Amino acid sequence: MNAIPKLSYPIPVTILTGFLGAGKTTLLNRILTEHHGKRIAVIENEFGEAGIDNELLLQAEEQVVEMNNGCICCTVRGDLVRILGELAERRDNGSLYFDRVIIETTGLADPAPVAQTFFIEPDIAENYRLDAIITVVDALHAHRQLQDHHEAEEQVGFADRLLLSKTDLQEPEVVADLTKRIRAINPRAPISTVHFGETELHDILDIDGFALDEILKIEPDFLHDVSHEHETAISSFVFRTSHALDAARVLAFLDIMVRDYGKDLLRYKGILNIAGCDKKVIYQGVHMLMTETFGNPWRPHEAKESSLVFIGRNLPKQDMLEALESCRVLA
Repeated sequence: MNAIPKLSYPIPVTILTGFLGAGKTTLLNRILTEHHGKRIAVIENEFGEAGIDNELLLQAEEQVVEMNNGCICCTVRGDLVRILGELAERRDNGSLYFDRVIIETTGLADPAPVAQTFFIEPDIAENYRLDAIITVVDALHAHRQLQDHHEAEEQVGFADRLLLSKTDLQEPEVVADLTKRIRAINPRAPISTVHFGETELHDILDIDGFALDEILKIEPDFLHDVSHEHETAISSFVFRTSHALDAARVLAFLDIMVRDYGKDLLRYKGILNIAGCDKKVIYQGVHMLMTETFGNPWRPHEAKESSLVFIGRNLPKQDMLEALESCRVLA
């Protein structure tokens, strides 16, 4: 007979943030697959209707909850409160056991309203403790993101640990300049590099890094409920089809899309059913940088549906959807 695990309170929570495409899901996969002996409940939030990131997670026994009907820092913060409450209730009644919670925010989230939840909601504050905000910074695109998006600055400013990704794709002097820039925004958080999610877990979990007094210095109104809105020109849409797709036509479409709209493509990612391939094909990209990898094989009775989500500024949605429709193999 298995021993009943001893529950400890409050439950530590890590907020994992960073701009679109920085490498949050890769880091989360690293945490979930490490042999640390901890059970983790994951709350996943994506900007838009498609939950692609949940498909990309290498799930074991973790409890993963998706929030895809808005951004966690504004329209669905009430959902976050509800989900945290339900998780705590299930933990108390023995139907679910976990040691900690990791919240992966959408890349467009301001972490401040998410962090507020653990201080201004009495039931949440009773059951949970905000351990740290971990921010992944994309060394290849961060200069532009910090210039163009207030959320990117907030993600750096509120971080308790800063992890620089894709430094191998950037010139050393540019990385050094970026380090100076983010140090000026946030002089208190340690900065280290992360390569495909490889980092020391003792540097990001159980670090007791969130210091409320320090946050109040940079955000005096932190404990007051504040509204948050996103730039109206940024939107998301998703292409779905149950037809197999032609590899050459998909690649031609993506090449043209990146060439013509790369500057305004903040993030694009998808899992595609390519004709003649028995594995899922995963496309991911940020601006002009795109990668293609093979995922798991399609299971025998699994619906082979392709999903490709785009997040960007003033994108020609209808033209792009029609172009993707022409990639279908109908015969």
